[in-house]
Amino acid sequence: MEQNQTHQKKSGFPGIIISALRGGSGKTIFSVGIIAALIKNGKTVAPFKKGPDYIDAGWLALAAGQQCYNLDTFLIQKETILKSFACYTQTSDLAVIEGNRGLYDSIDREGNTSTAELAKLLDLPVILCIDGTKTTRTMAAVVLGCQHFDPGVKIKGVILNRVAGKRHENNLKTCIEHYCQIPVLGAVPKLKEQPFPERHMGLVPTPEHAWARTSVDDIAAVISKHLDLNAILDIARTGGEAASKGQSTREAQSVTTAAREFSSDESSLDTCVEKYHVAGDAPRIGIIRDASFQFYYPENLEALEAAGAELVFTSPLTETVVPSVDALYIGGGFPETHAKQLADNIAYRSQIRDLAEKGLPIYAECGGLMYLGERLLLGHDVYAMAGVFPLVFDLHKRPQGHGYTIVSIDRENPFFEVGTEIKGHEFHYSKAIEYRGAMDLMAFQVQRGAGLINGRDGICRKRVLATYMHIHSLGTPLWARSMVKNAVSFQKTQS
Repeated sequence: MEQNQTHQKKSGFPGIIISALRGGSGKTIFSVGIIAALIKNGKTVAPFKKGPDYIDAGWLALAAGQQCYNLDTFLIQKETILKSFACYTQTSDLAVIEGNRGLYDSIDREGNTSTAELAKLLDLPVILCIDGTKTTRTMAAVVLGCQHFDPGVKIKGVILNRVAGKRHENNLKTCIEHYCQIPVLGAVPKLKEQPFPERHMGLVPTPEHAWARTSVDDIAAVISKHLDLNAILDIARTGGEAASKGQSTREAQSVTTAAREFSSDESSLDTCVEKYHVAGDAPRIGIIRDASFQFYYPENLEALEAAGAELVFTSPLTETVVPSVDALYIGGGFPETHAKQLADNIAYRSQIRDLAEKGLPIYAECGGLMYLGERLLLGHDVYAMAGVFPLVFDLHKRPQGHGYTIVSIDRENPFFEVGTEIKGHEFHYSKAIEYRGAMDLMAFQVQRGAGLINGRDGICRKRVLATYMHIHSLGTPLWARSMVKNAVSFQKTQS
């Protein structure tokens, strides 16, 4: 009886999207705080992040006590996003999605890849975070403009941030509620201390932050004090109104269809990726995950397991021996913050180089690419890396690659077929300043993005492929199967 009631409730997809007028308005702090406050009030919250992001997702996951999944309409097809959302909300009371940048910011004039596009796709209400610094009545005009810019986007409430005092708050609240006819759900004053530390890519990742849990608890207390959580829950319950009534777009109706598909399949509650059977012993895929290499979409790791792999986690920061594995996945992160430790662990990086020579399949992204180079320059200091590729990297004050990427595969490599087009993203302050290899080792022709060298990316040697580009397994589903296929092949050579 209780399970049937849950499924009936889920057809309406209760949830909210936290958005803003621009980046830096407080979306992450409010999203984390609202999730944590709701958790303390006994709710189970499914966290999601819109846009290519690992760091904010880590904070959202910490607040929710469960994985944060990505909903990005550039990286992932819309139908897949609907199914993913339906799958990962099955055991939760509601979803909280943090948008990226401004509500209508997109890659083109039509609004593709915007948070507004996602809100319409999922048929969820939007709560706008407003930075109230040095403004009053004008902000009502701005919010009204957002409402009329696309009436299909359901802006249901406003949260005020950085208000200067009670009079400032009342002025903003009165104007917005009068002219926009939506509630102001609360106002947070200018905080004397930043609850989350920041770095050049945004917030410091939670694995590096010893008092991360304390930060989440602190911001939850602020949210509980200054925001109307009951009103926010009421707004969340309006999610999926159009879909459940069958009176909206085909996309909104698809949400309910996807929910029913997943709710009728108990196995789908464990993972949203298609499972495959691997004959024989499961190949062991090593995942280098620690404070240096921490940028992994949970969907990517789930996809490897669903494709038949056993995941083995390892770290050059704490171990001197690479575990016995049949393939290796090195994600992105901040190798520069632990460059000395990585360099000092000669045994580990020497084994990586030797395993690459023996034909171990290795797939590396961004920080992983840097680790597979020869050296990393930080100012006047030089740190030796694994030396798989003849590359030297340094760090810059400004991003050297930032945003969505598109590459076409035009050279043979172990993981992707020639002729394939792949979408991904890049965000790095490092740059390859020296390369002594041949350009025909680069398997990717960059159509959009910075890439590695001269419009190329995806440096490949033997069964090692390293790239600045991050991919998402739901948008590039063949990647996981290819990883496992290579691992099985290597496994057979060792038996």
